[in-house]
Amino acid sequence: MTRRPHILIVDDDREIRDLLARFLVRHDFRVDTAADGREMDKVMAGGRFDLIVLDLMMPGEDGLSICRRLRSDSNIPIVMLTALGEEADRIVGLEIGADDYLPKPFNPRELLARIRAVLRRLESTPASAQGDRPRSLCFEGWQVDLAARELRDPEGTLVTLTSGEFDLLEALVERPQQVLSRDQLADLTSGRVLGPLDRSIDVALSRLRRKLGEDPKNPRLIKTVRHGGYYFAAEAAPC
Repeated sequence: MTRRPHILIVDDDREIRDLLARFLVRHDFRVDTAADGREMDKVMAGGRFDLIVLDLMMPGEDGLSICRRLRSDSNIPIVMLTALGEEADRIVGLEIGADDYLPKPFNPRELLARIRAVLRRLESTPASAQGDRPRSLCFEGWQVDLAARELRDPEGTLVTLTSGEFDLLEALVERPQQVLSRDQLADLTSGRVLGPLDRSIDVALSRLRRKLGEDPKNPRLIKTVRHGGYYFAAEAAPC
């Protein structure tokens, strides 16, 4: 029997929690809910979760603080729910490690699509689809393990990446010296179409550059092409 993904909904609005829980259960997910960060900690102590749906605006510890705290010791995927006018907070949420966001009010089916897209990105590529795809790629001493979804620096230290950051790195290192537009990167990493003001790719690339030790004013590995997009400048070879 296929294991059903386990989702945790953290939102102080009981009506939203209950509505989403019923909807996701009908679509073959296991669901738990929490009204705030304290409840979330208790629920997480008693089970393993595949993804967290996290509201941004909550009394007490808000969603940004909770996201930052989770990211300090966990790579669990996070889809953040935000009010429509909170563009700055959405950007901050992406910067501190949220994998995706959805502005309120939203259609539960759109949230379902976002959840499935994030979980699909985490699944290992089936052996039948891998063909001659190398297990690992190396560049300037760095190693990207595509099967284990891990990045190690030249000293062999594991570098913690969110699922979105790893997907972005994978898309770039598999296409070195190829200019990829923001729309292409969004399609390769999440299957999404970017809105005219959507900066999620730029924010994720900024985070990824920092983790690669890049100088933000003069990056060597991930280059920006004005009005074009980005490209990976280093040679990436199987290792």
